[in-house]
Amino acid sequence: MTHPVGTREQWLKGRLELLQAEKELTRRSDELARRRQALPWVRIEQDYFFDAEMGKVSLRDLFRGRTQLLVYHFMFGPTWTQGCPSCSAIADGFDGITVHLENHDVALTAVSRAPLAKLLGFRRRMGWTFPWASSADGKFNFDFNVSFTEEEQRAGSVEYNYARGAHAMDQVHKPNPIVSAIAKGVGADAATYGRDRPGMSAFIQQDGAIYHTYSAYARGLDAVWNMYQWLDRAPLGRNERGIWWKRHDEYDAGRAEDVA
Repeated sequence: MTHPVGTREQWLKGRLELLQAEKELTRRSDELARRRQALPWVRIEQDYFFDAEMGKVSLRDLFRGRTQLLVYHFMFGPTWTQGCPSCSAIADGFDGITVHLENHDVALTAVSRAPLAKLLGFRRRMGWTFPWASSADGKFNFDFNVSFTEEEQRAGSVEYNYARGAHAMDQVHKPNPIVSAIAKGVGADAATYGRDRPGMSAFIQQDGAIYHTYSAYARGLDAVWNMYQWLDRAPLGRNERGIWWKRHDEYDAGRAEDVA
């Protein structure tokens, strides 16, 4: 690969021009944050229950005494043998920020459909400590558009990332080879793997009521996938050819030691 090489003066000129664009992006990002917070709140009328370390809990219990709640919809289906590698890479950043969020009146928890024992076993393997609850057979994942039935998938009526389309059928009849490989890695076929998707949702409780305030899916999660924020500032950027990341205990330990 060839890349332009120049003088310090040329670099500084380009960097100052880029700085103006970065500042504009920051201002735009601030404006988007204000628009997120300005969305109308939707009152939660449904009672949701979860299996958690402290037993059977309600959605209100997930707040752990805070006013605000952030839920990461972690892809881990009921029959899977381990969690999604992409969600695992995102979750690697949770432990360091949880204490800061909790001291700013915000609870963070992951929610998946797999049985609690399976979630906690995987969490132990990964060395994580953040709260994780199982929605099991409840409607939570389905109501927040991160889990789908086989019937919805076959009918092409899956609604994900605020769009409904027949793309869900692709994972039934002609799955992407990369998707098939990831599915095999979690102990599922592509169709089963496709019935759970990633996302995050935000909630607030006020005057005894709980409200849904925001949800994001797919590339809307880039901002919370912190390795990408660093890669976007590395010399070669994301530099991706397919799925390159793994669960952090699956990388070649010898290679990591050589780099160190």
